[in-house]
Amino acid sequence: MALDAARTDLTRMTIRDESDVFQLRGKGRQVAAAVGLDGQDQIRVATALSDVGRELVRQSVVTTAVFTLLTEPAPALVVDLGWAGVVTTTGPGWNTARMLLHDVRFEQHEHTGTVALLRNFPAGVLAPSATGIDGVRRELGAAGEGNALDELRAQNQELLETLEDLEQKRRELERANEELEETNRGVLALYKELSDELEQTNTGVVALYAELDVKTTQLREAGEARTRFWSNISHELRTPVNSVVGLTRLLAVPGADPLTDEQRRQVDLINDSGTTLLALVNELLDTAKAESGSLRPRPAPVDLNYMFVQLRGALRPMIRTDAVELVVEDLPVMPALVTDPTMLVRILRNLLSNGLKFTEAGEVRLSVREEGDRLRFVVADTGIGIPADQHDRVFEEFHQVPNRLQTGAAGTGLGLSYARTLATILGGDLSLSSTPGEGTEVVLDLPLGTVEDIPLTSVGIALLVDGADESRGRLRAEVDTLADDVVEAKDGRSALSAATGTRPDLIFLDADTPLMSGVEVLTVLRQDPNLVRVPVVLVCGGDIGGMELAASTLGAALLTRSLISAGTVRQAIREAHVAVRRTAS
Repeated sequence: MALDAARTDLTRMTIRDESDVFQLRGKGRQVAAAVGLDGQDQIRVATALSDVGRELVRQSVVTTAVFTLLTEPAPALVVDLGWAGVVTTTGPGWNTARMLLHDVRFEQHEHTGTVALLRNFPAGVLAPSATGIDGVRRELGAAGEGNALDELRAQNQELLETLEDLEQKRRELERANEELEETNRGVLALYKELSDELEQTNTGVVALYAELDVKTTQLREAGEARTRFWSNISHELRTPVNSVVGLTRLLAVPGADPLTDEQRRQVDLINDSGTTLLALVNELLDTAKAESGSLRPRPAPVDLNYMFVQLRGALRPMIRTDAVELVVEDLPVMPALVTDPTMLVRILRNLLSNGLKFTEAGEVRLSVREEGDRLRFVVADTGIGIPADQHDRVFEEFHQVPNRLQTGAAGTGLGLSYARTLATILGGDLSLSSTPGEGTEVVLDLPLGTVEDIPLTSVGIALLVDGADESRGRLRAEVDTLADDVVEAKDGRSALSAATGTRPDLIFLDADTPLMSGVEVLTVLRQDPNLVRVPVVLVCGGDIGGMELAASTLGAALLTRSLISAGTVRQAIREAHVAVRRTAS
């Protein structure tokens, strides 16, 4: 057995014949009683030893029995039986031992064998101390060796006690049967009573369902009324708050009348309070829109670099101490993200502002990584953390986790609820994990999206540049349905003149335009601050391979002239929006 260091020898004996088996049984009872096992456990140990001893005597081996006390990991009485020779461990005696004891471990080597019989102490019973073990040894030494007659008397006494115990249990069983019969009669009566009540209840349930339908309608109307109230009150509040914020900013601009330090402090306080109130009002209004189902995503290509720079600048004033750092990790190389940029900004701003509010030292970190066709935005902080029982409740409307920093943190308790609603609208999910005292990690999981997700809204002015009347006519037939006004130019110089005169919202530019090539015209457009963000589609001949590098560098989409159709034109417009956003950033 393992844990030999935790075992203490108590006594030992040798078994050669049947008379020794009687002594082994008696010794087992004595040792079990001496170490503190109760009467039933004493009988179990003695019986198991007696049956195993007989099995070994029948196989004509001389056996040494060593009684030991195991103190770790749990107290137990262990009897090690060892012999020289080979024996089998099948038979009634071995089965009895396995049934009565907690463990029987057998090891047979080439010329020797051992078996360890283990009986655990009952729960709550402690093993004897070192002093107690010495007492056990003295007690066992004083008991001496018994004989077969003494053991037979002991067995008879055990049998009488067992019979008395069985008789007592028989009487208890009879009483239990009588009580059960009485209970059965009561159950039958109760069943009849319950059947009658159930029939009456079913009648009431029908009426209750009708009442629930009425209550459901009332509840839905109340929810709609609450949403309308939020929306209306938010609109009513936003106008005067905007005025207050605007006026305070006018007072603080460099050209305004000079202010004293105290006046400037008061104006800044008014501006900060007004800005906070305006943010809360906007949150209420957005939540009302989300609940009413009127909030719809407007997918567009997202410039994450630009967005992260804006977030860093907007949230830096929220850092209240030099001990906290806002870290925005560099973006890895990844496909373009197409989603609603406004909703994404609101989600990330909510998550980052929460992290800054409840972080006293360390950092609030924003990172993003690509996983298949999805992006995972991770906002992790080293703040005070959120208890486990609050992890689901933080996404409930108006719920704020009680903590020592909550008093000084402005908010309505709508932030995470609103953020999760927006994540769902965008086809994603928002999850949270947190450990009190260590920090919180919130993960926003969003689909990457494709250019097909970008809705084509009406184009104000479209400029078509092509020297061939036939090609220009084909383009105009497709663009007329998308643009409010279509302007045509037959060469590159005319195109630049038209674009600088009235800024177009979209340009279709033939790669082989007379006077100036399409690439030359596009290069000039990208150098003009007023035209740098205008989407451009380069229309090419059959082989567009040579134009791909120029289009990618200058932020334009490509369209093959022979493939002009309603579908390809719309696809090219979407790709042009993606390309110009990626390049202009």
